[in-house]
Amino acid sequence: MLEVASLDLHYGQSQILYGVSLSAAVGEITALMGNNGAGKTSLLKAIAGRHPASARTLRVGGDTVALSTAYHAARAGIAYVPQGREVFPMMSVLENLETGFACLPKADREIPSFVYDLFPVLRDMQNRRGGDLSGGQQQQLAIARALITRPRVLLLDEPTEGIQPNVIQQIGDALAQLRAGGEMAIVLVEQNADFAYRLGDRFTVIEGGRVKRRAAKADYGKDQLMADLAL
Repeated sequence: MLEVASLDLHYGQSQILYGVSLSAAVGEITALMGNNGAGKTSLLKAIAGRHPASARTLRVGGDTVALSTAYHAARAGIAYVPQGREVFPMMSVLENLETGFACLPKADREIPSFVYDLFPVLRDMQNRRGGDLSGGQQQQLAIARALITRPRVLLLDEPTEGIQPNVIQQIGDALAQLRAGGEMAIVLVEQNADFAYRLGDRFTVIEGGRVKRRAAKADYGKDQLMADLAL
């Protein structure tokens, strides 16, 4: 579903990513791993149109996508759940979800029932302000908002960061259900190696802005992942 080839990214005069390639298949979770500063977040931002970059190829479902703006990426079927969640604190939960309508035709501007099935707490808190939610509830809201766009590719950046264990389990269960639905490719950036290895089907490890390893879970033990991350 997602194919990125030879992507370069700069911050000013400093090059952060060097010819990075990444692929993600429908019905799978591709875990993008690496230590702090490796370039994982920069890669997701580039794919999502949040930071200028250049790539030889970026395709979603076989369709070529220009690396331009977040709006164009969203229209192409790429949904991005940023690190830090970025919910609108003064808007209600319902209003936060409705911001996902922006890239949809008017006929599709409704909240699918499966979003509330994945995260029932959001149904109960529709009128509560986003800023009044706990960190875990905000993370569920951020994921749900991304799902409103009916993505073909779901990018998640550190979804368990600062989240209580019971909500981490709920998020993991939700991602497993989305994978089983077989309608999207999921790319997961995660420092929690246990969480990432449990959910991941394929792994891409980045070090110093370059791809260090690509492997399927069947050929890649958790001890190898920990060694690649030097943990």
